[in-house]
Amino acid sequence: MWKRTKNTGATANRQRFSLVHRYIQHFNEVSGNKSAAIHIRSKTPGVVITQYTINIPEGKSTPDFQCKPNPITIEEGKLAVFKAVVTGDPKPEVSWRRGKGNMSDKDKFQSKYDQSTGEYILEIHKVSAAETDVYKCYVVNEYGKAVGTTTLNVTEASTNPSDFRKLLRKSKEERRDGETDERFWDAMLNADRKDYECICKEFGVTDLHLILKKLEEKKAARVQNECKNGAIPNEDTNKKYNLKCAGEAKDLSIMDLMQRDTGLNQVDAEEIHFLSTEFKLSNVDFVIKIQEIKAQEREDALFECVLTHPLPKITWMGKGSVLEDGEKYSITVSDHKMIHRLLIKDCKLLDKGIYSAVAGITSCSAWLVVETEDDSISGKKKPRKTTVARGVWTDLEKVAKEQQIKNQEEMEKILAAVKAKYKAEQLKEGNILKNRGRDGEITAVTGPGKNTGAVKGNPDTANSSAPSEPNQSKEKAKINKLKGGAAVSTLNASGSETKTRVQVIDNANIKKHAKSGQADFDRLTDLNEPASENKTNDSDENEDSTEQVHPPSCSKQSKPPQEGNNGESTRSKENNECDEAEDTTGSATHTRHKRQGPLIEDLVIEPEVQFVCGLSDVNAIIDETAELTCKLSSEDCEGVWFRDGKKILPDDNFTITRDGAFHKLVIIKCKEEHSGKYRFEADGRKTEAMINVKDPPRFDPNELSSFIAPVTVKVGQNAIFKLCFVGHEPIKIQWYRDGEELQDDNNTKIEKSAGHSRLLLIRCQRKDTGEIKIKLKNEHGFIEAISQLVVLDKPTSPSGPAEVTEGSPTCIEFKWRPPKDDGGSPVIRYIVERQQVGRNTWKKIGEIPGVPGYRDTDVDHGRKYYYRIRAITAEGTSEVMETDEMQAGTLAFPGPPAPPMVVSAYDHCINLSWASPSNTGGSRILGYILEKRKKGSNLWTVVNANDELIKENKYAVKDVVAGMEYEFRVTAINLSGAGEFSNPSEFVFARDPKKPPGKVTGLKVTETSYTHFVLTWNKPKEKPDIQDEAKGYFVEIRQIDCIDWSRCNSTAIITTTFSVKGLKPMDMYWVRVIATNDGGESAPEELANYVLAMPSPVRPKFTNHKMKSFVVVRAGNSVRITINFEASPQPDIIWLKDNVLVTKRVTISNSDGSSQLLIPSSERSDSGIYSILVKNLAGQETFSTEVRVTDDPKPPGPVELVENVPGTVTVIWEASPDEKRDDRLHYTVSKLDSTKRTWTTVADRLFNNKFTVCNIMHGREYHFRVYAKNDMGISAPSESPTWGKEKKKEKFVVHVPTSKECDLQCAPTFIVPLKLHTAPKGYECYMTCAVKGNPKPHITWYRNHISLNTNTNYYISNTCGVCSMLILRVGPRDMGEYTITAENALGRVECSTILSVRE
Repeated sequence: MWKRTKNTGATANRQRFSLVHRYIQHFNEVSGNKSAAIHIRSKTPGVVITQYTINIPEGKSTPDFQCKPNPITIEEGKLAVFKAVVTGDPKPEVSWRRGKGNMSDKDKFQSKYDQSTGEYILEIHKVSAAETDVYKCYVVNEYGKAVGTTTLNVTEASTNPSDFRKLLRKSKEERRDGETDERFWDAMLNADRKDYECICKEFGVTDLHLILKKLEEKKAARVQNECKNGAIPNEDTNKKYNLKCAGEAKDLSIMDLMQRDTGLNQVDAEEIHFLSTEFKLSNVDFVIKIQEIKAQEREDALFECVLTHPLPKITWMGKGSVLEDGEKYSITVSDHKMIHRLLIKDCKLLDKGIYSAVAGITSCSAWLVVETEDDSISGKKKPRKTTVARGVWTDLEKVAKEQQIKNQEEMEKILAAVKAKYKAEQLKEGNILKNRGRDGEITAVTGPGKNTGAVKGNPDTANSSAPSEPNQSKEKAKINKLKGGAAVSTLNASGSETKTRVQVIDNANIKKHAKSGQADFDRLTDLNEPASENKTNDSDENEDSTEQVHPPSCSKQSKPPQEGNNGESTRSKENNECDEAEDTTGSATHTRHKRQGPLIEDLVIEPEVQFVCGLSDVNAIIDETAELTCKLSSEDCEGVWFRDGKKILPDDNFTITRDGAFHKLVIIKCKEEHSGKYRFEADGRKTEAMINVKDPPRFDPNELSSFIAPVTVKVGQNAIFKLCFVGHEPIKIQWYRDGEELQDDNNTKIEKSAGHSRLLLIRCQRKDTGEIKIKLKNEHGFIEAISQLVVLDKPTSPSGPAEVTEGSPTCIEFKWRPPKDDGGSPVIRYIVERQQVGRNTWKKIGEIPGVPGYRDTDVDHGRKYYYRIRAITAEGTSEVMETDEMQAGTLAFPGPPAPPMVVSAYDHCINLSWASPSNTGGSRILGYILEKRKKGSNLWTVVNANDELIKENKYAVKDVVAGMEYEFRVTAINLSGAGEFSNPSEFVFARDPKKPPGKVTGLKVTETSYTHFVLTWNKPKEKPDIQDEAKGYFVEIRQIDCIDWSRCNSTAIITTTFSVKGLKPMDMYWVRVIATNDGGESAPEELANYVLAMPSPVRPKFTNHKMKSFVVVRAGNSVRITINFEASPQPDIIWLKDNVLVTKRVTISNSDGSSQLLIPSSERSDSGIYSILVKNLAGQETFSTEVRVTDDPKPPGPVELVENVPGTVTVIWEASPDEKRDDRLHYTVSKLDSTKRTWTTVADRLFNNKFTVCNIMHGREYHFRVYAKNDMGISAPSESPTWGKEKKKEKFVVHVPTSKECDLQCAPTFIVPLKLHTAPKGYECYMTCAVKGNPKPHITWYRNHISLNTNTNYYISNTCGVCSMLILRVGPRDMGEYTITAENALGRVECSTILSVRE
């Protein structure tokens, strides 16, 4: 909608966005919100990318398609696979959707991802016509969205065994490399144009149009490469195009100019276009292309096109496959080969699609739209008909004829120019040759092959080559000089093959050189544009052919002059030979001869005979006549006919005639042995065509005329259809009625024989009326014949209800509708009977002709009557149709007319009009009475007198006072009297018309929502004699894809604001306002941009600030998470569990402004992080809640006590069974001292299975308990055995030891080292170790070699050598290597561990 510009900067970037996004971006700029959806261009064609944020972080990107899914055309029942490769950072999510319909069937629609190839795959199993649709691949990440669109076309599966064999063969061929195979291109470069389609099928290539373009490029590149290398590209005698290079001289020879190569009808060099040294062949194009067709089911659809040049055949394609002439498709060509038609029979919904006509490298396409027919109205199927393209109806024959005349005029102009150029060139060459010396070098134009190139001769080579060349004394030659230095040379020799070649010569490049009295002719050929036609391999090399050019043995113009001893110029017949020698460089040796006569006279030779119109292939029918006709350029030339290389002589089967330049061969009665290749030769020229004799089914003409005549029978009678035929057996016979095939049953009998078929329909009913068709088919073709069956029956009853048109005291007039089915015969008359209400007898009141209406004048005033009617045809009388009761003479007054409308108003006259009353009271309206009243008065006055009724529905009121305001009302009068008055009209001033008001100003939208928006505007200004004051306003809207405006208010509003309601959400509307007054309406004032039916964009945000980020639930209880938010437009809501879509056991409930997640009965597997993503066009917002489903833990295992250090006890226990399932489970250790009576907690939140208790006093008993705790509760305790016992009091005796003093000092050592720790994110981590040393060592903790002793985030303690460190909430920043060092005067020791944090 918006045009792109080349400006740069923010303005240029904004112009690339769609209007919706520009609207949103503008709102966000005003509101300060920087998030908006932006359309950006994709590197992959056909992909739409929507960018959510304006600024994308470095290293991130929006999603895009590296390879988008390709369209697929596939048969019913097979597997359809779409593949896509996507990019984007972060990795996007991929989903698939349909344009029409859903993809809820998981068995049919399966989405996969191939990690090895990175492909996202959509598989559609067992496709059917219902899956024909547009499919979209959505690729989404947090920065944007990309959409790739593709289509799936489903074709009807074939049931013909031969088709399955073709499909099997095609599947094998598709495994080849196709167009990437070098063998394919070699075959295409050397093949005839008619074989292209077969080669493409063999290698599995379907896009013939693209292959033709590539083939043209390869040929041009090959010719250019051969010229650059100085090679002669015509070494192969089977090549069709011949390009020679010899130094600076170039020569292009094109052999075998046939209709398939140029688009022309004849092999004539004069029909080739030369424009400024460029050799161009006429390219076929379309004068009239095929047009879109809309057809009903079971109808035939006809595509037609007209070409610029005749072609015997073009390629028709439907939905990507080549169509062939057969039972479904009928392909026909006009006699002049310029109008081509494709008839699609019995259209079905599967036939819907794009059809193409391909002529050479040009094509045209059009849609076939098949609509479902509605048989519910008629109750029976309609006969089939043919539908052609709508639009401009053109006489195709007339257009083709005009194009033929245009082509002929162009050819005549070229021929005239060639002849004029020919004469001028003769004189020019003659003068050049006269001025040459005795010994000359002449570069002659010869045929291709070994002798191609410039000819250089010497006496030795001449003598050596002379014996091998036959004497051609009677040979004649022709040289035509064309435009731009082009020359067409045709050499004919009696008794030898006739060859044709076309050469392009640039005479402007001829340079003259004089050396030792010798003449040197250098002819340079300028090849500006090589013809892009195909090289062919001639299949008839052993026969006479023009598809390969050989050098002539001798020609008069190529014979060098010889000079006799006496100096006289003579021509010797004995030496009349043409000597040529081969030169591998493209140049040949020149032959020196003595001059014997003037050379100019030999070059002046009349042009030879050409084919104006060649032969065309003929499909003949056995035992019928076939004709072959061609036209020559001369009426005095004889010719010879050949069949398969054998000469044809006139006899009982062949007739050869000649009418001036027209030559005709007639096969009087074709037989199968007459099929073959026919050739006509005249003066060394030839043209060929094929005759194919077929024996399709055929009807006897006399019996066919009897068969197509409609068959009329009465109900219950039998109908017989029979027809004789001939044709090649076996013949398949089928009978149809209204398009449905008939089979033998109780009411249908079908007889079939070798040359006859008979259809018997027993006891026909009225519903059997319709089209009867017989269809015959054999291997040579098929034929159809159509007849009609008419079953006569008595008519149905007349259709009611009867309508009373007049009910007066003296008359009752009523009418009815004819019977729905007249039984096949027209209604002759009706019988009308009458019954008075209250009586039992019916009275026949008459028979009336076939007009469905009656006027009964024999009635009594006030009485009521019933009537019944019967219809009569030639087949009988129908059932009765009885009317409701009708009364005569009731006073039925007419209803009120519509309020009078003011047509125009002036100072002296007001023109009014009104509508007749809908209720006439049962009688005709005699006239009207019109009344008027001044504004502010209660008195109504009659405008017309009672005896002067107004007969028409309009009246001009002249009894008015200028400047006064009036209103009017009207009443209708019938035979019963005057009816009710109508409602008053609007007040109108008796004054001359006002000027229309001006346009409103300041139109703007003040409020929008999904269903309405509010407009405001300013009142237009009043300008005397230009525009008057506005009395009201009309608001009009239209959808963006509609061209018609619709008014929102039926009557003008007086306020300058209006609310437009009833809009479709997210639709776009154009809006305009029109001011109005008594003088008319103003010009509309329209908004510059359309209005989007949606509220002002609001980025999603959560409104409940007390949402919990962590929830603990007991297993078995329900989990319920409710999120409240506000967003506009309505956002998309996605719930994720651990970044994956939630499963089906989770119930999601969405409403306006809130969303709820519900798990009715939770399990431990439901634990995880649940996230909600709320997203719309304005942005997105997310929130996560961790849900932990757990239960009371089980107690730990047995407890053991170990003393590693005096004064301490290490408590060791086995893990609780729930530890593996609950990563937040921890332990608590309690201690009971024998001297105390209470349990005290010595350690809590332990995530390992042992703990060292300090301050253990000798002589006391200790008991320990270990508990397992989690988020839900605490387990039962696990008791430890008793530790220590009480010391008995004995007599204290002091023994003084006599030992030496002991030195207790030692270097620090670790008794219990640090262990590896792995803690969940957000939980505590407790590290402990034991160290001894004397004096007491200094303890220092490090993380990644950084001291932690002064870091307040870590709780560090050292109790009696037990060193511990506590991290309250472990996070990713706490990961690393932890080291503890102990140092005193005697030494230093350290111990390390690794802390890992898991999510």
